[in-house]
Amino acid sequence: MDLYLTALLQGLCLSVMALGIYLTLKIFNIPDITTDGSYTLGGSIGAVMLMSNMPIVASLLVVLISGAIAGACTGLIHTKLKIDPLLSGILVMTGLYSINLTIMGRSNIPLIDVGTVFNRVDFLSDVNLNTLVVLIVLVVAFIAAITYLLKSDYGIAMRATGNSENMVKAHGVNTDLIKIMGLAFANALTACSGFLMVQFQGFSDINMGIGIVIIGLGSVIIAGTIISWFGVQAIGKCLALVCLGAVVFQLALAFTLSIGIDPTLMKLTTALFVLAIVSLPHFRLKWRSNG
Repeated sequence: MDLYLTALLQGLCLSVMALGIYLTLKIFNIPDITTDGSYTLGGSIGAVMLMSNMPIVASLLVVLISGAIAGACTGLIHTKLKIDPLLSGILVMTGLYSINLTIMGRSNIPLIDVGTVFNRVDFLSDVNLNTLVVLIVLVVAFIAAITYLLKSDYGIAMRATGNSENMVKAHGVNTDLIKIMGLAFANALTACSGFLMVQFQGFSDINMGIGIVIIGLGSVIIAGTIISWFGVQAIGKCLALVCLGAVVFQLALAFTLSIGIDPTLMKLTTALFVLAIVSLPHFRLKWRSNG
């Protein structure tokens, strides 16, 4: 398969996780490290269920629920025990490593001759193009669902909680519950992303989630830069740009491989790429002030 096509498909798989990062980071202003654990959780549970010949829809529902429970645990630790959200996420992520290893029973599960969403749903005869279409349909569905949620009364309360929690509390809204539900929803998306990725790559690995939050943050930052440049306001467009950010991120990594960068340096390359993205708004503001 072409390197850039693979990067495109991986970017679409990871874009679902990027949507979850966007909710926690941009809506609630919470850097949620649970992502590393819930991503692997979705992949491990999905792999085990697929190996057991469980229906795709049933597997997806279990994955979503498991990811939501992981996110809710982080929310409960943060809101009820008054522990810093970053530390709360680290605690849950650490615990999930053992849980994921217990679920898998070993460090790696290959999906050989196992039915996946990409070979059970046939839009086109070409395998790669069919995978692309399936992922686009799923991503569009998630964008539509999240857009509807954020435009609803509950979604407005979520956005208000992130902007001014004290004001929302003054109106009698249970902000703790909103945070817990928001983290649950975000990690359900992250688990779904892990579920899609194991089906695409053909295996689940206990270490597949290590550093995955960096990719999500990079995707959101790319989207945030574009949103800032063009003054995008519509929720749906912002979410679409987040997904685009995930694709651009993967394409950039594919480019580094194509020019001969040693694959063992990929983590370093990823860190430097995120650093460059984070620095862009700073240099742009500096350029404007000097101009």
